[in-house]
Amino acid sequence: MRFHLIDKIEACEPGKSVRGLKLTSLSEDYWEENGSGPTMPDPFVLEALCQAGTWLVMITTDRRKRAALLSISSVEFLGSVSPGDVLQLDGSIDTMSDEVAVISGRVSVDGRPVLEAKEIMCALIDAGDLADLDDTLRLQNMLTRAEA
Repeated sequence: MRFHLIDKIEACEPGKSVRGLKLTSLSEDYWEENGSGPTMPDPFVLEALCQAGTWLVMITTDRRKRAALLSISSVEFLGSVSPGDVLQLDGSIDTMSDEVAVISGRVSVDGRPVLEAKEIMCALIDAGDLADLDDTLRLQNMLTRAEA
């Protein structure tokens, strides 16, 4: 099963930062019951931030490169996510070369931080090896609300 955990790229400054949004819905398959209602598993919150970071890399490289997770220096899970919450995904590039990017970021709900991650190290691989580049452009245009 494939999860798309970003619904909109609200802002992107290539080579610097990205802000994405994810509207959660009870109809999605990943919810866990914790006794006080369903919550989004922490790894999915982290994955949403990583997907925003991947879009930052792809937009920065004109969709030539895609980020593949290598390691995370630190991650703090600071709160829970419930159905209907809107995740604000803020990521920034710490460093980037032709082969590796290091990204840090935060996930918030209504201004309340729910996750902070530092030094997410990613290998940069040729995006065309993973997906059709025309399909990637169409998805980017949909996420950024750009004209196709």
